[in-house]
Amino acid sequence: MLSQGLSGVLAARAAALLPRRACLGLLGAGLRGVSTSWSPVGAAFNVKPQGSRLDLFGERRGLFGVPELSAPEGFRVAQENALRKTDQLVARACSTPPGPQTVRIFDELSDALCRVADLADFVKIAHPEPAFREAAEEACRSIGTVVEKLNTNVELYQSLQRLLADEKLVGSLDAETRRVAELFMFDFEISGIHLDKEERRRAVDLNVRILDLSSTFLMGANLPTKIEKHLLPEHIHQNFVLAGDHIVVDGLHAEAPDDLVREAAYKIFLYPNAGQLRCLEELLRSRDRLARLVGYPTYSHRALRGTIAQTPETVMEFLEKLSDKLSERTVKDFEMMRGMKMKLNPQNSELMPWDPPYYSGVLRAERYNIEPSIYCPFFSLGACMEGLSVLFHSLFGISLFAEPPAKGEVWCEDVRKLAVVHDAEGLLGHIYCDFFQRAGKPHQDCHFTIRGGRLKEDGDYQLPVVVLMLSLPPSSRSAPTLLTPGMMENLFHEMGHAMHSMLGRTRYQHTTGTRCPTDFAEVPSVLMEYFANDYRVVSQFARHYRTGQAMPRNMVSRLCESKKVCAAADMQLQVFYAALDQTYHGRHPLSSSTTALLQEAQERLYGLPYVPNTGCCGGAPPWTTW
Repeated sequence: MLSQGLSGVLAARAAALLPRRACLGLLGAGLRGVSTSWSPVGAAFNVKPQGSRLDLFGERRGLFGVPELSAPEGFRVAQENALRKTDQLVARACSTPPGPQTVRIFDELSDALCRVADLADFVKIAHPEPAFREAAEEACRSIGTVVEKLNTNVELYQSLQRLLADEKLVGSLDAETRRVAELFMFDFEISGIHLDKEERRRAVDLNVRILDLSSTFLMGANLPTKIEKHLLPEHIHQNFVLAGDHIVVDGLHAEAPDDLVREAAYKIFLYPNAGQLRCLEELLRSRDRLARLVGYPTYSHRALRGTIAQTPETVMEFLEKLSDKLSERTVKDFEMMRGMKMKLNPQNSELMPWDPPYYSGVLRAERYNIEPSIYCPFFSLGACMEGLSVLFHSLFGISLFAEPPAKGEVWCEDVRKLAVVHDAEGLLGHIYCDFFQRAGKPHQDCHFTIRGGRLKEDGDYQLPVVVLMLSLPPSSRSAPTLLTPGMMENLFHEMGHAMHSMLGRTRYQHTTGTRCPTDFAEVPSVLMEYFANDYRVVSQFARHYRTGQAMPRNMVSRLCESKKVCAAADMQLQVFYAALDQTYHGRHPLSSSTTALLQEAQERLYGLPYVPNTGCCGGAPPWTTW
């Protein structure tokens, strides 16, 4: 369905617009001076709610409508219910004669565990209350341990093997059922089902250790860095969060116009943290030990099995060819950025790793008059969401509708709930939009599957539920949230993941939506970025948040053309990241420290100098002065 739409349906239906209806007043008071001609979905994101939108007096339903999750203790209840159902399904799988029912039981077993683990995986990083985060973390670990034990359960494996070993039975399966059965078998094989009892126990222990280390590392990577404020020049203090006598650096500030701000943020946020480095190194060693235990030369070989690329050799060949093709254009991009830096800051014109995001933006602004402050008023969040709904209706015959969440259903009152509705098939699923910055929330844009779609035994379809998490600025008293062109493109990217989850209506949840080879999972979302750069699309929704005036055609055209500026340097950075990932997960022991390998890869594949005392694991620097 996705590929069919992307092959040209837009061109045929580009003129189709949903009517722009006035806000019906369901969301309360608007913002002063803000246009009220939004469709309901646009209004849901552009009109300021009057007081809390939540139902303060109705029955508390629990997170995502799960009754048990009205309190942190509910995770233990949900976990126990899932494990009880797991035991029943394992017994059924082992006693059921081989056939299509075997695959259905396996998928129901997978669904029972994923419905707790996937939800908890989101809550552990996004919920504002520590008690919820801690309970979710424990649920993730508990369910993860059970999954690894099931992947080395010989009796369960044999129940599936009996099916796949019978050529007549396999031949009677439809293609989807056969493929899902093969995928479940693949999970057994890469988990070490062929090993003896003691080795299988070691494999489970390593997998659980890897889950713990991964969680620790990722949580640590999102933590801000705090330093004494007297260590930084006073005139840049205002660019950071102040906490008493300290300054909190919570990211790279990559688009800050002050060179010193970007430099300080880069060096402070990426200063190596000894604990994080130890965690990373132990994680890489554990992954390598697991891979070799179950029969792979490296963890990369294990991770890429079953993807489109298949092997690390194929990946590296692709990256090297891509880098060769990019090299000449990347050098030109850096030369342009260097020239702009020399023009604006002749005393310090060396191009450094903290410079490309800012100076590429300056080049776009100068060449095409793409100043974010000129474009942002046309990209209010409501306008962009309205545009996405129009686009999806043109492509797929679906629309987005805002729904008020029940009491306790969302974790923060600014989370919006969207129903995805098809013209003919009705409700396809729900998207929870956690779009706004808040204290303690990770600064990352991502998609989470909360519940996968599947056809249930009673014939009903289990509707998918997902979360999109962004880090957008909140609205002000006088204006709704206004997006830069880059933010708008990121929104389209993440909505591509959401549509993949909504439209991938498979019979089995094991293959629904984004549950696919990891190197394919980004295809729908990257394709959505092209719609964000197409005049036919942008011209339908980009309009001024105050006047309702459409963005002039020449502005849209300049914006789309500007995306080509410094594109080679942007892609070269991704080549560097991908190659470093392959190195870290290649042959062990590693030839040198993770930081030394990062330095080598950066200088060989990116072209900008490595900055001493920076790495992939940030921490507080021990400086006495800046």
